[in-house]
Amino acid sequence: MARRLPVEGDLPEWLSGALIRNGPGSFEFGDERATHWFDGLAMLRRYGFEDGEVRYTSRFLRTDAYEDARDGGTAGEFATGGGLLREESTDNANVHVVRFGDHHVALTEAPRRGAFDPETLTTRGEFRFRDDLTEHMSTAHLTVDPHGRETVGYAVEFGRSPQYHLYRVPFDEPRRERFASVPAEGPGYVHDCSLTENYALLVEPPLRISILRALAPGGDGMLDALEYDEDRETRFVVVDRDTGEVIAEPRTPSFFVFHHVNAFEDGNDIVLDLVEFEDADIVDSLSFEALSGDAFAAAPPGRLVRRRIDPAAGEVERSRRYDGGLELPTVPRAVRGREYRYAYGQATDRRGANGLLKADLERNTASEWWERGVYVEEPRMVQRPDADREDDGVVLAPALHTGEERTVLLVFDAETLTELARAPLPHALPFGFHGRFFPELDGEHAGR
Repeated sequence: MARRLPVEGDLPEWLSGALIRNGPGSFEFGDERATHWFDGLAMLRRYGFEDGEVRYTSRFLRTDAYEDARDGGTAGEFATGGGLLREESTDNANVHVVRFGDHHVALTEAPRRGAFDPETLTTRGEFRFRDDLTEHMSTAHLTVDPHGRETVGYAVEFGRSPQYHLYRVPFDEPRRERFASVPAEGPGYVHDCSLTENYALLVEPPLRISILRALAPGGDGMLDALEYDEDRETRFVVVDRDTGEVIAEPRTPSFFVFHHVNAFEDGNDIVLDLVEFEDADIVDSLSFEALSGDAFAAAPPGRLVRRRIDPAAGEVERSRRYDGGLELPTVPRAVRGREYRYAYGQATDRRGANGLLKADLERNTASEWWERGVYVEEPRMVQRPDADREDDGVVLAPALHTGEERTVLLVFDAETLTELARAPLPHALPFGFHGRFFPELDGEHAGR
């Protein structure tokens, strides 16, 4: 049963649909505790909007990993107890959500996915593609292209000749079509991808996956298999979405990236915006041992960086677009893969809070919102129906309010970052990862 949340302020009457988020809900495995933020048991959260009201519900994804945890064990997670490369990968799909045809699916980087009911969040079982694509890892960051009406992702195949397999899923049916296979170097730990109208882009950092270390007995998950080589370059892979041909593979001095912001074509150039880190220290800094000190304040900051790629010359230009730290970026749906102006994200670089950021990439300016003791999670920008401006809409941002010891949903005007409303939950939730707004879902159904 969904709970109607009290609303302080006013929600727009046009806001209808559901924000469904994914992330850890518990870190306990019997008498043991997970060692890394990435390893909590998957819990879905749903905020349903209708007629100026918001209803909330949450459920654990009922998986083999969930049952193992209740019995005091773990099938192996990112940094806890064995990792992704065991004979049976974890099905703890705690990273993201996506829609394949009529199926709503929870995702992780292991090649196992969980289907769920988008209204009640009840687990429907494991989701499987009916194809023969080999995947030992798979991205949880599938990129939705609303213009081409397809969702694009990639899988990693290990072996003597490791590869990244890029695939598309049409909006109207849950089938996967591979359109390219690209030789992998390392392979690298590639977390995200971007699309333009004609190209798919991967960024392969020098954070390599050591297959031998991953398979060695006694390891502590996937984390033990990662090796960062700062002397190696970061590789950009530009793939033609129609032919599957790799049209460019330029390289730059080393850096690490989790999340892409957006990409678009500008004449013969390709513009790719990223949240970059100097190295891969961010991965270790999210372990509970590291977080027990200064929490997220001790994590190295990500930087908003624009990369302009000249495929013909094989050259990449770099420019900073915001002086502060940020992570968990998002852009309005209508401009994904197209030239755009505004990006939103979690603002970091401050003790005692995480803020909300709106970056103007044309003017190289930024607006920020902060409140002491409030830690903003991943924001999602939702445009007003029939919006005539890119930033006409709202930003939805769950946040942990440490002073009140509870989670609160914040709603901002996307143009000004003025707070319009907040809806407090009766309790605190563990910090989550990613989610999507589904406008087609009924905001009230789960409460009926």
